[in-house]
Amino acid sequence: MKYALLIPLAAATLAAGSFAQNSPTIYRCSGNVYTNNTAEARSKGCKPMEGGNITVVEGTRVNGNTAVKVATAPQSSSGQRVDADGQRARDADARAILESELKKAESRQAELVKEYNNGEPEKLGPEHRNHQKYLDRVAELKASMARNETDIAGIKRELSRVPSK
Repeated sequence: MKYALLIPLAAATLAAGSFAQNSPTIYRCSGNVYTNNTAEARSKGCKPMEGGNITVVEGTRVNGNTAVKVATAPQSSSGQRVDADGQRARDADARAILESELKKAESRQAELVKEYNNGEPEKLGPEHRNHQKYLDRVAELKASMARNETDIAGIKRELSRVPSK
């Protein structure tokens, strides 16, 4: 009776071992070219791979004429640097954008803190019957507040890098 379970296990082990021996050898040729054809591998001087099966996924090829063009800031035709007045104008625009983003983030943070209500926000509709929904919303509010705080810190860092007027 003890050995009745060992017979299927031994058969499975032997089958797996014979499968591993019968699997074709994979050869690596120059670069990223692979083959399992022994004659082709010998003719090209390929080397056998160790360690099992590999998967090769062909990528897409990029045509030289259809390269993606990156939008850049307008430059003068000679490729020279921007004059000091132009740079000051850009810096002022960047500062104004960052300051408006900071105001939005701070007002959003104030709304989240008010809604969070020190960890006890008011229950909404179905949350009266389903306490787990309430707990999920509280956790989401807390996570939103943390994300918003990191956003505010990042905007402040960027503002410190932009020269003031």
